[in-house]
Amino acid sequence: MDIQVASNFERLLFEAYDREPAAVRAAMASLAQSRRFTLSSRALASIRALFTADRANEDEVAAAIRTIRRETGNCIDPHTAVAVAVAEKDSRDPTVPTIVLSTAHAAKFPDAVETACGVRPPLPEWLAHINERPERVTALPADQSAVERLVLATSRAAQEGAAA
Repeated sequence: MDIQVASNFERLLFEAYDREPAAVRAAMASLAQSRRFTLSSRALASIRALFTADRANEDEVAAAIRTIRRETGNCIDPHTAVAVAVAEKDSRDPTVPTIVLSTAHAAKFPDAVETACGVRPPLPEWLAHINERPERVTALPADQSAVERLVLATSRAAQEGAAA
């Protein structure tokens, strides 16, 4: 998956430019051609009004993992811990709840989580036996059309199997 230019980024630009497609097309064309673009001051102000940014070092990430584990009994992954640590630094109104959404499971980073809080997170139940399942590998040449053919063939086979 190539997320260097995520589709939600283009949607953010669309909103920042007051839904003006020509401005977004120009920015995206510049990005494709020169790997950069310049935002108008109004668009930049619009984005800055919506987002804040910060960082968390390894000690802060480990502390967030420990705190969440101690306070909730849950293990969180390092990426989520960055968000939690940064949210804790935020100087916004403390009466407004902060929500951190996560898509990674702590079991994806068992060593880091265990180092931080002393608990090795287990795989979710639906993945508990994954290491016992047979591994399937299909070697392909470094050729886009070969990959496309395999994806299409696999997709067709899955659809036919579901229809049966």
